[in-house]
Amino acid sequence: MQQPKNTHRLLRALAKQGLDVSYGNNIYTVRLNDPRAGEQSQRQDAPIAEVLLPPDFPIEGKAFQQLARLTMLSHPGGGSVTRAFATPDFHPGDTGVAIGSVIQTEGIVVPAAVGSDINCGIRLHTLDLSLADFLAQRDKFVAKMKGDYLLGTRDVTMTAAASRGMFDDGIPGWLEQMAKQPMGSVAKSDFAQLWQEIDRVQFLGSMAGNARWAPSELIPAAGLVRDGDLGTIGGGNHFVEIQEVIEIRNPRLAYKSNIKVGQLAIAIHSGSRTVGKYIGGMWRDRAKAAWLKGCPFPQSDLFSLSTTTNPDLVAEYLEAEATAANYAFVNRLILAELMRLRLREVYGDIAAPLVCDLPHNLTFPNGNGWIVRKGACAAAAGQLLMTPGSMGTPSYLLSGLGNDRYLNSAAHGAGRSISRFELTRAGANYTESDLGLTTVDCITLRAERRIEEAPAAYKSIDRVIDAQVAAGTVEVVAKMRPILTFKA
Repeated sequence: MQQPKNTHRLLRALAKQGLDVSYGNNIYTVRLNDPRAGEQSQRQDAPIAEVLLPPDFPIEGKAFQQLARLTMLSHPGGGSVTRAFATPDFHPGDTGVAIGSVIQTEGIVVPAAVGSDINCGIRLHTLDLSLADFLAQRDKFVAKMKGDYLLGTRDVTMTAAASRGMFDDGIPGWLEQMAKQPMGSVAKSDFAQLWQEIDRVQFLGSMAGNARWAPSELIPAAGLVRDGDLGTIGGGNHFVEIQEVIEIRNPRLAYKSNIKVGQLAIAIHSGSRTVGKYIGGMWRDRAKAAWLKGCPFPQSDLFSLSTTTNPDLVAEYLEAEATAANYAFVNRLILAELMRLRLREVYGDIAAPLVCDLPHNLTFPNGNGWIVRKGACAAAAGQLLMTPGSMGTPSYLLSGLGNDRYLNSAAHGAGRSISRFELTRAGANYTESDLGLTTVDCITLRAERRIEEAPAAYKSIDRVIDAQVAAGTVEVVAKMRPILTFKA
């Protein structure tokens, strides 16, 4: 097995940062061993984290530190992190939690480990439309979509009952009310088709939420709701993309999902927008305020809630998280519907069936505890999942293999290798070729977005996929290439 270059030097450098790290067979094991850390951050029974990382990928000490500190999480009233793993797109997070982290907990939930982009996820549709036919009317289509996605011409007006239904029950609650009183841009949607597609969304697009956790302006007692964030892409690595299927690797699974070489697809990556920020921020503060008096704060500043001492708060947090998750499910559905309706308007009656819709940032029930995924997605046996590269590199449709060693999880993308700040600051020194942008068709109102999200900012998606296939976490169903990307 190939070893990373300068392995011993790298491990010595990490040891100076208070990390015990070893490497073998594409797996790094990580444990915090920092004499400067307080007792709260030095659990003797803390699990050893594993990172599935190709040998030629960079080792980022900050990400390893963040993962190691996650393993140390426990609550003075009872409960702790029991296992930890990181996917190959692993890289540092801005809020103290590395992207690609997966933890298993018993007796605690950790709001900060999910963060504010609750139920960020990927939705994938296929199109019975060839590339040549699409390109023939590309400009007309782009003009309409640019208005909907970037210029605010979409209309997502709904009744107060539909808004409450969305927060309480997700897609089914929203659909039930919208079908009673269709309005806005989706009034022309095929509601029967939307109902039929629910079984391809994780949790059927519905979690046990409660509208009481939503921003008050979005849940009036009566009248209409006009939400400026619903049906929007969001910043960062979020996007909506037209792709072309270029390779089938599992004909049986591809056939089941009606995927063929040469057809187009829609990939949507978005989350819960400001609703998630509102709820995520609220519960980070509540978890800190509920910490047992007189007990030292965790050095990571990541506060958990214990089922022993805070059972009501645990239940309330999960309900609030589910409320934001329901909003995200509907947000991705509306983004897809806006495009599906414009495609039918420009290209004729196109079915554009849903293949899958899977969350990335969420707390998942797991026996007597939970699995928390931050920038990772579930990969249970037979579960379809979409893993995008960048707007200049391929994406992959995968099927999970249910590998418990890796907590039944998979990467949610390629993972950044250069931060947005670094790339924007140094962007003037790079050519379009250097950044991998020469073949990229990106629709955005902000020129800097092309640089921030340039293919050169990301790791090799092929290597991320290959590492997971070799580890037995996923198998490849199909490979796709980007044709046109919308970035907010």
